Amino acid sequence: MGASRIDKRFEKTRAENRPAFVSFIMAGDPDPETADAILAGLPEAGADVIELGMPFSDPMADGVAIQLAGQRALAAGMSLEKTLRMVARFREKDDETPIVLMGYYNPIYIYGVENFIAEAVKSGVDGLIVVDLPAEEDDELCIPAIKAGLNFVRLTTPTTDANRLPTVLNNASGFVYYVSMTGITGAEISNRAAVGAAVKAIKSVTDLPVAVGFGIKSVEDAALIGKDADGVVVGSALVSAIEKSLENGRASLGTPQAVHNLVRTLAQGARSARS
Repeated sequence: MGASRIDKRFEKTRAENRPAFVSFIMAGDPDPETADAILAGLPEAGADVIELGMPFSDPMADGVAIQLAGQRALAAGMSLEKTLRMVARFREKDDETPIVLMGYYNPIYIYGVENFIAEAVKSGVDGLIVVDLPAEEDDELCIPAIKAGLNFVRLTTPTTDANRLPTVLNNASGFVYYVSMTGITGAEISNRAAVGAAVKAIKSVTDLPVAVGFGIKSVEDAALIGKDADGVVVGSALVSAIEKSLENGRASLGTPQAVHNLVRTLAQGARSARS
């Protein structure tokens, strides 16, 4: 497989001596039309890589903010098929920004693995993060996805020890996603120094970029994490911005702008990490 959009984007940010800013939003949140507008404006606001959540009714690793985002999306009629169409619409105007679908295996399994992979490639998806598929199940989705040209991003955590790490990194591509804490999305990072040490440990055994997510909410968080990480991932703060912008539970005229303004601020924090 040649250099993917993800590879090229991390090469670019590495040449600029800065971490990539990776933004997460939930497909279809708070409604499909508003979600399209949010997605379309993320690159200009400062997103180098976009993680697009696949709404699921039982998201075991997600905190309250992202769970609510998924519920809003599902209530608005979002589905996996519509998520793929959302990516295709984005690709009509942007052929450079990488998009990684993030979520759980159940909707993919129900959709049909072969059909899902084919449609993902056709739509312009670059990679997958599937939270609940361990490395031992690579034949299920990972290997077919890689053969089709999709990157398969692995999650590592503070509990991934040196013995386990090679297994987790086997067949990984695109980048490695380091979860900065045990628990769910949206919690606070308690030990930033430990995060930096973990990133260095991962980078000692792989050439893949390492992006850090979970608990990054402020400019200070982004700058501190970005000193060591190749990428800074923000999700809960962005979907919380969506929730706060709603009026009577529905999108307001200011909903896309609320997200874009926060991305712009946090991305600038990440850019300042090594200056």
